[in-house]
Amino acid sequence: MNSTAPMPDASAASGGTGPGTTSSPPTRVTRRRHIPRSQQWAAWGFLAPVVIYLGAFYAYPLYRNLDLSLRNYTVRSFVQGDAPFTGLANYRKVFDDPTFMPALEHTVLFTGVSLLFQYAIGLALAVFFAQHFRLSATLRALFLVPWLLPLIVSASTWSWMLNSESGIADTALGWLGIGPVNWLTSPSWSLASVTIANIWIGIPFNLVVLYSGLQAIPASLNEAAAIDGANAWQRFWQVTFPLLRPVSAITLLLGLVYTLKVFDIIWIMTRGGPSNSSTTFATWSYRLGFGNLLPEFGPGAAVGNLLVVIALVFGLVYIRTQRKQVNP
Repeated sequence: MNSTAPMPDASAASGGTGPGTTSSPPTRVTRRRHIPRSQQWAAWGFLAPVVIYLGAFYAYPLYRNLDLSLRNYTVRSFVQGDAPFTGLANYRKVFDDPTFMPALEHTVLFTGVSLLFQYAIGLALAVFFAQHFRLSATLRALFLVPWLLPLIVSASTWSWMLNSESGIADTALGWLGIGPVNWLTSPSWSLASVTIANIWIGIPFNLVVLYSGLQAIPASLNEAAAIDGANAWQRFWQVTFPLLRPVSAITLLLGLVYTLKVFDIIWIMTRGGPSNSSTTFATWSYRLGFGNLLPEFGPGAAVGNLLVVIALVFGLVYIRTQRKQVNP
């Protein structure tokens, strides 16, 4: 019995494509680019100063602060390094302290009100200076003075202006027939006083960043909106403000991180008083760690770590929001 084997298709044998065959796309072979060792060492050489700086001034202080908050440090054990490990006892002590809730409320109020007014006034000034009138550059430079002054000078100046006996604020109120206000010594006004001073100091930063953001917006967009019949208010809210959102987000984030850690302004003006009426987490942490004859390093470090966690949470929220805008 003779059997015949099927003959292979000529097109398949020759590698061509016939009417009944499909060709698979060629496989792309990717080869990793070989970087010379000299270039690798050069790259690490440029990276080394940054890594050393971040490790010495960021990673190590954070580690030491975390270690302080988890041990029962005294002055003796702080020098000798034999503090016993206590776990979360310092955090429980901070949460149970009667100063915790007032300090938290003051921190939220001080930060929120400062950010709101700094951003609103800074944005209004940025829009104003974007008109490019005469003396615009000179006035912008003058508005930078509060930002360029050392904080101790600014805080001391505000302490003098708000002084109950010889301050210019009460003198001006007296001309208007209003009695003196105990700006720095009254529990009702101390937090408002330090907040006003902090707003004044932070306005120039918002002005500079938001003004730069306005310069990056093409003028043709506002011109097109004006041709379509939009007035100045509509052009701002529907064209300028939406395009300014990325700059606004980073401005508010940086302002939040800066305001959370404000210490020198409050300490110079009121020292967190009277009766803890202007105490925030920053001043409370300093007072626990350095403001007493018997310092409490552990609880002070725990309060400082709470500030770090709050700033980190808002930073992660910002990063997540930015990623959603880039990859919706």
